[in-house]
Amino acid sequence: MSDPELEAIRQQRLAQLQSQYKSNNADDKEAMEERKQQMEDMKNSILTQVLDQSARARLNTLCLGKPEKGRMVEEMLLSMAQRGQLSGKLGEKELISLLESINQQTKQKKTTVKFDRRRAALDSDDDTDL
Repeated sequence: MSDPELEAIRQQRLAQLQSQYKSNNADDKEAMEERKQQMEDMKNSILTQVLDQSARARLNTLCLGKPEKGRMVEEMLLSMAQRGQLSGKLGEKELISLLESINQQTKQKKTTVKFDRRRAALDSDDDTDL
C-alpha cells in the first residue's frame, strides 16, 4: 500500500470511530436525562402523597425562596415517608411546625458587629480648621 492509500484508510477509520463515539455519548446523555426525569417524577409523586395541597404550595414557595433549604426539607420528607414515620398527609400547620423545628436545629449563632468607638473618636472628620 502506498502512503496516500494508507492515509485515506486512517482518515476513514478515524471518522468512523468519531461518529461511533458521538452516538454513544449522545445515548449516555439521553439515558442520564431520562433517569433524572424519572427520579424527579417519583419524588414529586411521593411528595404529593405525603403533603396536602396547601402544604405542597408552601414547600414550593420555600424552594423558590431558599432552594437549598427546600431541597433539604424535601429529602427529609422523602426519607420520613420511606421509613413510615408519616401517618397520613401532612397539612400546612404540620409542615410549618416541622420547618420551625428544622430552623431551631440548624440555627446558627447570631452575628454581632462591634463598633470600636475609640478608633472613631480619633478620626478627625469634624476639623474646624478650614
